[in-house]
Amino acid sequence: MELQYWILIAVGLSFSLYIGIAIWSRAGSTKEFYVAGGGVHPIANGMATAADWMSAASFISMAGIISFSGYDGSVYLMGWTGGYVLLALLLAPYLRKFGKFTVPDFIGDRYYSNTARSVAVFCALIVSFTYIAGQMRGVGVVFSRYLEVDIVTGVLIGMGIVLFYAVLGGMKGITYTQVAQYCVLIFAFMVPAVFISFLVTGNVIPQLGFGASDADGVYLLDKLDGLHKELGFHEYTSGSKSMFDVFCITMALMVGTAGLPHVIVRFFTVKKVSDARKSAGWALLFIAILYTTAPAIAVFSRTNLIETVSDKPYDQMPYWFEKWETTGLLGFTDKNDDGLIQYTADASTNELDVDVDIMVLANPEIADLPNWVIALLAAGALAAALSTAAGLLLVISSAVSHDLLKKMVMPNISDKGELMAARIAATAAVCLAGYFGINPPGFVAATVALAFGLAASSFFPAILLGIFSKRINKEGAISGMLVGVSLMMYYMLKFKFGWFGGGAKEDWWFGISPEGFGTIAMIANFIVTVVISSRTPAPSAEIQKLVENIRKP
Repeated sequence: MELQYWILIAVGLSFSLYIGIAIWSRAGSTKEFYVAGGGVHPIANGMATAADWMSAASFISMAGIISFSGYDGSVYLMGWTGGYVLLALLLAPYLRKFGKFTVPDFIGDRYYSNTARSVAVFCALIVSFTYIAGQMRGVGVVFSRYLEVDIVTGVLIGMGIVLFYAVLGGMKGITYTQVAQYCVLIFAFMVPAVFISFLVTGNVIPQLGFGASDADGVYLLDKLDGLHKELGFHEYTSGSKSMFDVFCITMALMVGTAGLPHVIVRFFTVKKVSDARKSAGWALLFIAILYTTAPAIAVFSRTNLIETVSDKPYDQMPYWFEKWETTGLLGFTDKNDDGLIQYTADASTNELDVDVDIMVLANPEIADLPNWVIALLAAGALAAALSTAAGLLLVISSAVSHDLLKKMVMPNISDKGELMAARIAATAAVCLAGYFGINPPGFVAATVALAFGLAASSFFPAILLGIFSKRINKEGAISGMLVGVSLMMYYMLKFKFGWFGGGAKEDWWFGISPEGFGTIAMIANFIVTVVISSRTPAPSAEIQKLVENIRKP
């Protein structure tokens, strides 16, 4: 059967499943819309959290970054998994005990201030829209290649699907849809990895395969190091980043994970406090399956790409090469008119332009796997992007309808009116997210990494200190959040997008990349919060008692 038919079957069946679940689990109240009624089983919530968390960045882009960056790409593995340990130990059970719907809800009540709530809403919107830009780009990449439509059409299809089950079902619909999406995406990610690992090393376990030898008895990483040196790249197993920058990026990703509003809200959906901790443990296990496989896929795809295209005639390239060229994500320029593809580290002689976001998606085609495997991967990539997009849309809609409208503007609004406002806000958010998908600010994982820096610099100190310190007050929390997020936004816009006079890599402060600057902005947030809180009146006895009660088992 032709690839296109397999793709239509795989994508059609998975989308039908998501829509069916949305219809079955549609929300009838604000509690069901915001927190799925508060009765989700820890294992189901762990799966939904994993799907919410493993976005297009994890599925599509992370292995691509590792395949091109080698050792330097390991920061994403360490940071994104380490954050769940922080969540399980420091935040999830306490936030569940507090019993609110959203992160701005916690901050508004803990810091007894609508100003604090407003700042938290602003931060939630900034983080969510930065994050969702990466998801919609991922949707566009998948659709443009596999359904052979332009990126605009692909993003519009993705918007329609997400809009249907996010607006109809709210958190209830999203939760059970994400359980299905986790099953789809993890199966789709693992099957090609098992196939390729067996073909290259004879070992069916990818995690062991990438540390094994190939058919010629050459250790796979040694082989890749050799190929890199021949082409002028630095060794795959060595890094170019400074140790300090690696630490900052890893820390920003860790604390950013612990501060992401669409991940935190998942722990409000379980019945009791102990279930919140169990959910985090299950989520970490489900996430580890993909994250321990990603380095193996990175090595396999990088090796296969180099061996397939380097110094090979362009007119003898396989079918997949031409297909990816039409998407604009793979390009060849014959600079010396010899008809061969020169792939080198030297930009003046390099003739191949590869977008890192295609490596996971193109990997089964490069390895010449069966069409049904490629179709399965397409369905999994869409599940990863759409599941996270839905979670983010819920954060955006609840920030507008619950935290702004219900808590500040129209406190007497009916449950039905609030539910309608949430659905209208979600619709508007989908439209704006679609714009970002059509006009993306960068490749998926880099865009998402910036969202973690924003979450680290704004939410994490306010939530952590709000749980573990009775002395932190509204003045300190508001000032800290504003300083942290402003500093991160300035640095991101200056060094990533060229605003405020731009800035080259040599001008980075302390040699820290924009992806790692969230650590510095977070430290500034902590310092400002603690200093200002110590110079202003302590919270009331009622608030201090509230903090004590949160921490009681």
